[in-house]
Amino acid sequence: GTLITISSFSWFSMWMGLEINLLSFIPLMNEMNNPLSSEASFKYFIIQAISSMLILFNFLSFLIYKEYLTPLNFLIELIFDSALLMKLGMVPFHFWLPEIMEGISWTNTFLLLTWQKIAPMILIMYNSQMNFFLISIIILSLLISGINNWNQTSIKKILTFSSINHMSWMLSILLLNQSLWMFYFIFYTLISLSMILMFKKIWTPSIQDFFK
Repeated sequence: GTLITISSFSWFSMWMGLEINLLSFIPLMNEMNNPLSSEASFKYFIIQAISSMLILFNFLSFLIYKEYLTPLNFLIELIFDSALLMKLGMVPFHFWLPEIMEGISWTNTFLLLTWQKIAPMILIMYNSQMNFFLISIIILSLLISGINNWNQTSIKKILTFSSINHMSWMLSILLLNQSLWMFYFIFYTLISLSMILMFKKIWTPSIQDFFK
């Protein structure tokens, strides 16, 4: 699904790749021994479906009424960027991410923090320029993720807000230097993998457990 999205030449196949990505990740979230996983997968499906619906609405309205929507190009780009930022879990569309992270396994946590971010970020790179809206989102995400991390005890929530913070830096780099973004993303993925493997092995849901 990710490869279809980032290598497609049409809007519809981009959307189709995002849907394949979504529908293939949801079965991974459902685990027999985790009572919170079904609630987390349902929330994830609802949020991703809403953002996918906005993206499809955007594409179709632009394709059908292209000659009439020229004055509204900025609004269309705003809706498109908002839908992709919702998929990424950026502020102010981030409320679903900490809740879902608490209900999934460490393996799915790693996938949600890394692989699931690739397709939306590449689409932002292809279709967006640095504008006031994106700059505002980046600054808000940096501030709010930093503030929310102050009094957290849950390891998964700390990783979530840390991810939002890193995504802000990645977005700012992405729109300026793509090769530097790739280096940052690979580095971030390797660090996340090493941390999550450690937490998975010693099972530390909170900071207190980690110090014990």
